[in-house]
Amino acid sequence: MTGSHSIEETGFLQGPFMITNTCSVGVVRDAVDEWAIRHGSILHLSTVAETSDVHLNDMHGFHVTKEHAFAAIESASPGPVAEGNVGGGTGMICYGFKGGTGTSSRVVDGRDRQYTVGVLVQTNHGNARQLVVAGVPVGLELPEGLGFDRGKGSPLSRESKSSIIIVIATDAPLMPHQLKRIARRASLGLARTGSISANGSGDIFLAFSTANAGTSERSGEFEMTALANTEMNPLFEATVQATEEAIINSLIGAETMEGFEGKVNALPQNLLLEILRKHNRLNAVQK
Repeated sequence: MTGSHSIEETGFLQGPFMITNTCSVGVVRDAVDEWAIRHGSILHLSTVAETSDVHLNDMHGFHVTKEHAFAAIESASPGPVAEGNVGGGTGMICYGFKGGTGTSSRVVDGRDRQYTVGVLVQTNHGNARQLVVAGVPVGLELPEGLGFDRGKGSPLSRESKSSIIIVIATDAPLMPHQLKRIARRASLGLARTGSISANGSGDIFLAFSTANAGTSERSGEFEMTALANTEMNPLFEATVQATEEAIINSLIGAETMEGFEGKVNALPQNLLLEILRKHNRLNAVQK
């Protein structure tokens, strides 16, 4: 993830956060800098992350251009976020089925006010047998061969090369060390969906707060607000829940895709519902 050492050193994330495929990090990073300069600000060490869509996309053909990055930035808007085969998630595979972009959020009751925790994921990890939904080992009950073959000996096996990017945003006033604590909790939400973060996985998490806006540009002494560590448990819980749900939403929102090296099927939702119903988990999911 480009720019991560700057975030680590300064505690600030500046400018758009972009997610693309492995071979397009450079062009997207350059595009963010160019876009910023055109709009009157110079960004240093722009933040761009990636996962590999090499099986559904001719990734080595370098088809992503700076115009695609410009369009992504300029089309950003409030409201529902598109999920599944969109943006950087277009060619991604999750737990052997079509994955991609997913999102979820939670509202947390603080001592004095409510806070929101939102999670965006780009899922490209796991095998079908690992998939867990609402605590049910769904992957073990789905018939074999429904999704993308990542089994041993497959020429398309990605057992140890799969990744996920998880971005957590909140309006709670948190300091950099507290945001690191939030980011670590993303791994718990990821694990609840069945992931083991296999050898070679590029599992990268970033958390940021929109509170105390503009402090990176201040000089001298200034005041900031911060939430006490003793108030963070509800935020931890929200992060774990929203991460888990965002990953599942990336599967639910995705559609079957015919790509560069073949077809990847969407998760069969009718079978998923049957399995959850059998385990008396359907009501819990709906709630």
